[in-house]
Amino acid sequence: MNNSKKMCFVVQGFGEKTDFRTGRKLDLDASYDVIKEAVENAGLQCIRADAIQHSQIIDKPMYECILNADLVIADLSTSNVNAAYELGVRHALCRRSTIIVAEKQWDFPFDINRNAIRTYEHLGSDIGRREAKRFSVELTKAIKAILDDKDAVDSPLYTFIPQLAPPALREPHRPGATELMATVTKTAEYDLTADEGKSVKGFTDKARTAIKKDDFVTAKIMYKAVNDIRPNDESILQKLALATYKSKIPSEAEALWEAHDLIRDKLDPARTNDPETIGLWAAVHKRLWPQTKNTTHLEISINALERGFKLQNDYYNGINLAFMLNVRAALTGTSPAEAIADYVQAQRTRLKVIDICKKSLDAGIEDNEEKYWVLATLWEASVGIEDKAGTEQWEGEATQHVEYNKLPGWMVDTTKDQIVKLKELLEPSPLDRIS
Repeated sequence: MNNSKKMCFVVQGFGEKTDFRTGRKLDLDASYDVIKEAVENAGLQCIRADAIQHSQIIDKPMYECILNADLVIADLSTSNVNAAYELGVRHALCRRSTIIVAEKQWDFPFDINRNAIRTYEHLGSDIGRREAKRFSVELTKAIKAILDDKDAVDSPLYTFIPQLAPPALREPHRPGATELMATVTKTAEYDLTADEGKSVKGFTDKARTAIKKDDFVTAKIMYKAVNDIRPNDESILQKLALATYKSKIPSEAEALWEAHDLIRDKLDPARTNDPETIGLWAAVHKRLWPQTKNTTHLEISINALERGFKLQNDYYNGINLAFMLNVRAALTGTSPAEAIADYVQAQRTRLKVIDICKKSLDAGIEDNEEKYWVLATLWEASVGIEDKAGTEQWEGEATQHVEYNKLPGWMVDTTKDQIVKLKELLEPSPLDRIS
């Protein structure tokens, strides 16, 4: 680590977060990659809170970074209250060297809007290549200019009360960049018995790698470790719930109930407007239904998927809602009128999903796994509306996708299993039974 380099601390959420005002899901890790590139191009070392080791309570090293960093960049995208609070702490402690950034569609509150805010744009959940380059170049220039201007004051507190003196430690000690950066995990190593692996980033990277290998047991262990560090982080709780039910340990039923209780107790699925939580709640009950044959799970799944689809207008909730409507339509004892109503709603939902997916493809999808899911959804939707030409087209494109053979096996299996079950549900359709 270069001791002569200055250090930048990035205040930001991590992973995928939902902007509840717009319903959009933003990948803040992608945002951080662009910010980090800009920081390093300006000649500084870069650290984010998820890379801090946790042999102690996270608050102490975090506040040390906020106080002692040569530069702090606060990303307020998705109205992250933790980031806003930490920005306030920085403004209270330091007269200068603080930069605020946010995604373009963020709704700037009145007080914060009076600061200079540099914006970037997410195209879908990720940042497009051209936009990433533009923002990185702009941010690098801003960092250099701010650090070069020793008289600049960017804290509104010290701007409006210029006679105020910044606080000082009773025993002055300003750690250098190397000392602060010593808490950062070496991201290329994942020996979790070593100190450098014991960070949020170390655990989450290990979990992501495990998921790509269909190893949800390891992923569950890693996310549980992160949850112990950040017990109230909803995005980690969501990932832990997903890994829990997919691990099928100690049995599929017990894993589902464990995930069910975690979501119910920690994520408030009945009242939340978080599409990710709603989708997980629907997925767990979708799987509990065949396990228990209790129609309560079927109804909860359908209600959750309807809520998620209305909130997000996305293909994931839409395609699963259509499937579950067909499940309910095929139940023994369902009246013809109710079966037809569910059948028609499922078909209409699939038509909306096809439109959503085609627009996504037209806009361009850089992430290979995301592109596969869109193609697979078009494949399933075409099967559902009994469009033979569409089925052949989208099955071909999904299975010939450039990364198809490198995709996690569970992704491909999920698609194939649901399509097989869907064909069974549609034979015969409610309309055929009536005629």
